[in-house]
Amino acid sequence: AVAQAQHTLRELVELLQARGTRVDYAIHPVAGRMPGHMNVLLAEAQVPYEQLVEMDEINGEFKHTDVVLVVGANDVVNPAARTTPSAPIYGMPILDVDQAQQVVFLKRSMRPGFAGIENELLFDPRTTLLFGDAKESLTKLLAAAKAL
Repeated sequence: AVAQAQHTLRELVELLQARGTRVDYAIHPVAGRMPGHMNVLLAEAQVPYEQLVEMDEINGEFKHTDVVLVVGANDVVNPAARTTPSAPIYGMPILDVDQAQQVVFLKRSMRPGFAGIENELLFDPRTTLLFGDAKESLTKLLAAAKAL
């Protein structure tokens, strides 16, 4: 939300879809400054509503997913919510992106999320970290994809 990357993300998705890639948007219900915030930003970028998949529907699909691109999330994708009983987020529903074959995680830094704990996903060998501003990082990804 801060980077205003939704338009660049939509452009990247359109390129991938034109090449035959299936793309869905998974949004945690409390992502953003208020519930529904991310849905509004994606609607502003003219992302088709039918591509937005509810957490309960998408979680079972991650284990069959080749690549997940995480943009601007932290606690809502942290496996500690399932694996670490002492974590303040333990028991919180999360997007199970850690079950995908590969995760590309766009982050500004290694700082913890709102819960103040490290995200276990950042240390998973299947996770690639791409540091920087989300819009700038997505612009680089888009340029690389166009060059292929």
